[in-house]
Amino acid sequence: MTSSKIELPGEVKSDPAALMASLQLMPSPVPDLEIKYTKADTDKAVQAARLAFTLGSVWRRMDASERGRLLDKLADLVERDRTILATLESVNGGKPFLQAFYVDLQGVIKTLRYFAGWADKIHGMTIPVDGDYFTFTKHEPIGVCGQIIPWNFPLLMMAWKIAPALCCGNTVVIKPAEQTPLSSLYMGALIKEAGFPPGVVNILPGYGPTAGAAIAFHMGIDKVAFTGSTEVGKLIQEAAGRSNLKRVTLELGGKSPNIIFADADLDYAVEQAHQGVFFNQGQCCTAGSRVFVEESIYDEFVRKSVERAKRRIVGNPFDPTTEQGPQIDKEQYSKILALIQSGISEGAKLECGGKALGRKGFYIEPTVFSNVKDEMRIAKEEIFGPVQQILKFKTMDEAIERANSTEYGLVAAVFTRDINKAMTVSAAMHAGTVWINCYNALNVQSPFGGFKMSGNGREMGEYGLREYSEVKTITMKIHQKNS
Repeated sequence: MTSSKIELPGEVKSDPAALMASLQLMPSPVPDLEIKYTKADTDKAVQAARLAFTLGSVWRRMDASERGRLLDKLADLVERDRTILATLESVNGGKPFLQAFYVDLQGVIKTLRYFAGWADKIHGMTIPVDGDYFTFTKHEPIGVCGQIIPWNFPLLMMAWKIAPALCCGNTVVIKPAEQTPLSSLYMGALIKEAGFPPGVVNILPGYGPTAGAAIAFHMGIDKVAFTGSTEVGKLIQEAAGRSNLKRVTLELGGKSPNIIFADADLDYAVEQAHQGVFFNQGQCCTAGSRVFVEESIYDEFVRKSVERAKRRIVGNPFDPTTEQGPQIDKEQYSKILALIQSGISEGAKLECGGKALGRKGFYIEPTVFSNVKDEMRIAKEEIFGPVQQILKFKTMDEAIERANSTEYGLVAAVFTRDINKAMTVSAAMHAGTVWINCYNALNVQSPFGGFKMSGNGREMGEYGLREYSEVKTITMKIHQKNS
C-alpha cells in the first residue's frame, strides 16, 4: 500500500474515526511462530551498511542538506500513510488506534522533521592553540550503528534511533522487537521510496538472543543503541566491551516517583497520575508507578484515583472509546498478574482491579493499590502494566529520600503550587528528567535519558546528536600565525 486511504467495499475511508468504525479487528493470542535465523543474516546487513559507509560512496559524498531533505521526504511519506501505520501499530501490540494515530505517529513525524533540520547545522570550531598552528575540529559520523528497539512504541522508537543517526551521516542496522515487526517493515518500504541509498538502513527482524546478540557482539558495528530492560542492557554493554569496545547508549527501565503535595490541584494531579501509570497499558519505561501523596490528602487522592481507574475503558483497540488494550503477550501478562498477587500477599490494600478480564486476549483490569510500603515488590520492581501504587509521606525531606531510594533514575515528577517546593524537589531527584505539574511531557527538542541503572547517554534534542558523531581534531603547521 502506498496511500493512507484504505479501500473498503463500496467506499474509500481515510478519516481515522471512520476507518475504525469499519474495521473488525481484535488483537488476540496467536500460536508461537517459528522464525528461522542464522548469523549470516546479521553479517549480510552489516556488510551492506559498511559498503554504504565506504569513503566515496553515494551516502558519504551526499551533501548534509540532502540528508536532511531525505529525512523530510520520509516524514512526508509517514504523514501520507499515517492511517496504515497506526493500524499496524495497533495490530502489532494491541495499543488503542487513536493513541497510535494521534500520539505515536505524531511523534514519529516530528522526530523526523526535527533531525532533518539539524543535518546541515552540525559543525566543529576553530581553536586558537599556542604556536604557529591552525587547529580546527570536525564532527564525523561514527560509522555503522546497530540499533535495537522495544515493543511498546515500535515506530516512535525507530524514529528516535534512525533519525539522529542518519542526520549525522551514519548507516544503520536496526532490529525491531520480535513481538512487533510489522510497522518497522512497512517503514522500510517508505525509506526506500524516500530515496535513501541502498544499505544505509537495514531492518533485521529477529529474536534478542540471536539477532540482538549478534548486533551487540559484531566486530563490524561501531556503535549500538538499545532501548529495553536493564537486564538486557547489561548484557549489551558487556558484549560491546568483549568485542570491539563499540560505543553504547542505553535507555533502560524505571520505577519512577511522582510526588503529590497537599497544595496541588487535586483533581488535575489525580488525572495526571492516572495517565502517568496507565498510558499504553502501563507499558512505559517512564510510568509514574510510585505515587507519593502527602498524608493530609492521601485518603481523598486514593478515593479519586480508584474512581478514575474504574471509569477506564478496556477493550478492542479499534473501538474509539477504548482507553486500554491488551498487554503485549502472555509472558508480560503473567508477570503483571504475579506482581499483583505479590502486592496482595505482602499486605498492600487492593482498592480495585487485580484480575484478568474474562475475555479473549491478554486484558488486565486497571489496578490500584494503597497502603503500599517501600520494601514491597510492587514498590521496587518495574511492573510494566496497568498497576498504580499509592504511598503516603509526611514531609518533603522524607519524600525526596524515599523517591531516590531506587536503583533506577529515568524520570520523576512533582505536583505543587509552591515554586520553592517544586525547585527543591526537582534539584534533589536522581533522574534524567523531572516534570513539574505535568507528566510524560516528552518533546523531540529536549534530551531524554536516565541516571543510575536507567541507562547512559541521551536521545533527542541537540544532546542526542552527540551520541552519533565523533569529534576529530586537525592541526596544521603554518608559516606564521596572525591574530
